[in-house]
Amino acid sequence: MTMLQEMRKDSEWGVIDSELCRVIEFIPVASIQNGKVLAINKTEPYASVILECKKIPNTVKGFICHKTDFKHLWAVYKERGVKQDEEVIIFYSRKNLKSYAKIFSAFMPRLWVMVCQKGAFELMAEEIERRTDSNWKPELSGEARWNAMKPIAEWKPEVMK
Repeated sequence: MTMLQEMRKDSEWGVIDSELCRVIEFIPVASIQNGKVLAINKTEPYASVILECKKIPNTVKGFICHKTDFKHLWAVYKERGVKQDEEVIIFYSRKNLKSYAKIFSAFMPRLWVMVCQKGAFELMAEEIERRTDSNWKPELSGEARWNAMKPIAEWKPEVMK
């Protein structure tokens, strides 16, 4: 049985810094009641996510340790809901913080959470590949491509560019 790679600390999440990942599963440990996060204690993560990332060959488990990141994921999965024809994509980053936030980066949220049409993750990954392959020709282009991969809803921390 293969052990699932886990990311808890920033150094572990750094492997996917500025990479898009598809959320396969959101596993909350904490909850939100009346707008307040109710955590088990101050040392345990609020939740975990099982992710698919192009940069990592297998699925990976990431622990959600920032309250804002947890609130955004909770808003998607528990308040809004994800339809069958949608997928959740996250963008983890410490590199893309606004300049004033960089000195406090250890305390800043790291996840940009997007709900997109199913298939958007593949289109976004292809778009990244396009930038490095001059022979790449998409089957979908222009406005149709943008409409297929743009977020339906998104939760982006104010401290991100």
